[in-house]
Amino acid sequence: MTDTTFASLGLAEPLCRALSAENYREPTPIQARAIPSLLDGRDLLGIAQTGTGKTAAFALPILQQLAGGNEPRIPRAPRALILAPTRELAIQIGEALRVYGRHLGLRHGVIYGGVGQHPQVRALARGLDILVATPGRLLDLVSQRHLRLDQVTFLVLDEADRMLDMGFIRDVKKIVAAVPKQRQTLLFSATMPADVAHLASAILHDPVRVEVTPKAITVEKVDQRVYFVDAADKRKLLVALLQDPSLARVIVFTRTKHGADRVTRHLDKAGIVADAIHGDKGQGARQRALESFRAGQCRVLVATDIAARGIDVDEVSHVINFELPNVPESYVHRIGRTARAGAAGIALSFCDGAERDYLRDIEKLTKRPLLVAGGQAGHSRPAAGKSSGHGKPASSKSRPGKSGGGQARQGKPAQAPRLATEDGQRPSRPGRQRRRFRGQQRRRAA
Repeated sequence: MTDTTFASLGLAEPLCRALSAENYREPTPIQARAIPSLLDGRDLLGIAQTGTGKTAAFALPILQQLAGGNEPRIPRAPRALILAPTRELAIQIGEALRVYGRHLGLRHGVIYGGVGQHPQVRALARGLDILVATPGRLLDLVSQRHLRLDQVTFLVLDEADRMLDMGFIRDVKKIVAAVPKQRQTLLFSATMPADVAHLASAILHDPVRVEVTPKAITVEKVDQRVYFVDAADKRKLLVALLQDPSLARVIVFTRTKHGADRVTRHLDKAGIVADAIHGDKGQGARQRALESFRAGQCRVLVATDIAARGIDVDEVSHVINFELPNVPESYVHRIGRTARAGAAGIALSFCDGAERDYLRDIEKLTKRPLLVAGGQAGHSRPAAGKSSGHGKPASSKSRPGKSGGGQARQGKPAQAPRLATEDGQRPSRPGRQRRRFRGQQRRRAA
């Protein structure tokens, strides 16, 4: 496979020239296995982890076949349709098409919700060869007769598992029913749950199956660790870990949009440059946050699962699961944001008592137990006398204020914050208030 080149896969010189300009020297496994079959006109079911080069695997053959057809553009009727679950992913695919197809003279457009539709309508009216779209806005424009799907000869469903997880199954079925039956169909997914497999069997005709990694195996180069910590102490732990400068470019995941905003505000108060990206943010704000993160101006990006699907940033040093996902497949996508393009990465997960079942589901799916970096599996918070940063027993002779000669350990993960129970078992504020109230009652009774 080391001798395989893009040219040997059958790609034309203009595409190879564009790839060379981007310093793409040899195809990734998914590209090497998918491109020849797609150039032969086969349907394809591609199963590959995020960051493995899926976009180029389907974009390059489509660009080549459209460029060789020399068919005139028809207003409002693209010949290739690529469906993506999120705005960010759609924009990312559009940028890839621009880079790869720069020498071909083809025209592509990207449409998505959350912004005004008039520029998108004008682009469609001029005629497009390739349309990248999110399902909701696509059907809106079809219903308004700004868009026709009767000329589509290439149909791509990217991130199909996420598309179905977001509730787009009905929209996808409507779109598939609207395109011609005589077409080449490609479905790409990082995981293959039963609903995706059922959809694939319904829309693909005798497909080539390209599975680059075994089912439910996460990116191998990601060092995966877990901290057992109470929910109330997660923000304190996050700030403590971020004191380590090796956490240079970090994506923090939360389950909810409000949670993302709360974490971002807490980091800002701690003097850590952070921004949030989620569905309630306007498109302009989301793009500015991404560009700031990509340029290194923002150190921490706090994201929800849906918004993160379009994050394609190299050299992400750490992914932190502030909250574990309740769908284990989402864990695969989250940690795939680091260790991209063959680089190594680290994924840290915070697990409180209510998330133990989520952790078990993740470890069952990945078939890989997470290394315990802090706390105890049987307790939400690290027990007194434990180092919450490393999970190693403290010396029985240690005393408050002593630190083994004042020398910090070298080469260890960042220390987690000291928790309330480590500080002489100091009771919580509500406990002190209750005792004060009972004392007042006894004095009155006396």
